[in-house]
Amino acid sequence: MSAQDNIQTEIVVIGAGIAGASVAAELAATRQVVLLEMESQPGYHTTGRSAAVFAPCYGPAPIRHLTRASEAFFRNPPEGFSAAPLFSPRSILMIARPEQVAALDQLTEAVSAETVVRRLQGAEVTQAQPLLREGYASDAMLDELGQDIDVHALHQGFLRMFRARGGKLMTGAGVTALDRDGQDWRIETPQGQLRAPIVVNAAGAWAEEIGTLAGAERIGLTPKRRTALMVADHPDIATAALPITVDVEEEFYLKPDAGRLLISPADETPSAPCDAQPEELDIAICADRIMTAFDLEIRRIENSWAGLRSFVPDGAPVVGYSDRAPAFFWLAGQGGYGIQSAPGMAQFAASGILGQDVPSHIMETGFDPDSVRPGRLKAAA
Repeated sequence: MSAQDNIQTEIVVIGAGIAGASVAAELAATRQVVLLEMESQPGYHTTGRSAAVFAPCYGPAPIRHLTRASEAFFRNPPEGFSAAPLFSPRSILMIARPEQVAALDQLTEAVSAETVVRRLQGAEVTQAQPLLREGYASDAMLDELGQDIDVHALHQGFLRMFRARGGKLMTGAGVTALDRDGQDWRIETPQGQLRAPIVVNAAGAWAEEIGTLAGAERIGLTPKRRTALMVADHPDIATAALPITVDVEEEFYLKPDAGRLLISPADETPSAPCDAQPEELDIAICADRIMTAFDLEIRRIENSWAGLRSFVPDGAPVVGYSDRAPAFFWLAGQGGYGIQSAPGMAQFAASGILGQDVPSHIMETGFDPDSVRPGRLKAAA
């Protein structure tokens, strides 16, 4: 191992997906930061497989708050962050069959105090989404403030910001050992050894494994596989401006995407951390659910893929210093909401890592920092 393989820095961030890239970019403004990625390129796993929509009505309360805190960044990113807009309009339609109306009522009540939504009934539902089969959905909730997110532009923007601020990205640098040595963490990778006082665990589906290496508490993280398919557009109905349509109990969703339709059975199959691949049964279930709900005949699957969304038992993210491993910071469990909440999440996490006050625009959303602390999981258990 040569001298250049031994790197001393202030903060090491593990994982260069959207969570790691965004918090590393925030931290690099004032600290020396090294960002480690086990693959040959950042965003190979969940980030690169996301069909992200900015949906303030979607997700558990901490995610909804951090999503709203992210909106200003998406609309007005820093100069040079992205050549293209990060947002493009995409309303969100949550639909319910008659037996699901109680669930829709509950969701509407929860989000009405936070964002502007509109309840639809009967013919209004099919007017909003003409692809629906007549009589399939009796009620719906429409959020007209939703947006498509350019995931690639967002991720690359954070990586560009990180490098511009002096940050160092190391690929092919999966962590093989992690132990405390005096005031520093010693991090072993195939690219050499690093030392830093602070480690940030943004390793996505592998976050629990990294926590175990560090001797941190277990957080009960479960990666869950989600399948997505691309199919042909409807031959007679223009879909480009139609909403993303989501079953209120998340049995499926459908989203127009560049002249085709992106569909998913919204599956959440527990999985070991891996390079997730779609399974034939999930593909068949997806096609059946979509054709049952929508006036579509799916004759061919143009493309299919899968990604892992990682959850802890209460569904909220885990953001904060470990109670067991000194200066080991959890940034994990974002589930399927890591893209839409990334700017706010990164700003909140960076303030915690550096021991600073939570930015006021985050607190003004009603966000409760204790709702995402690692210690809450132990208290709940």
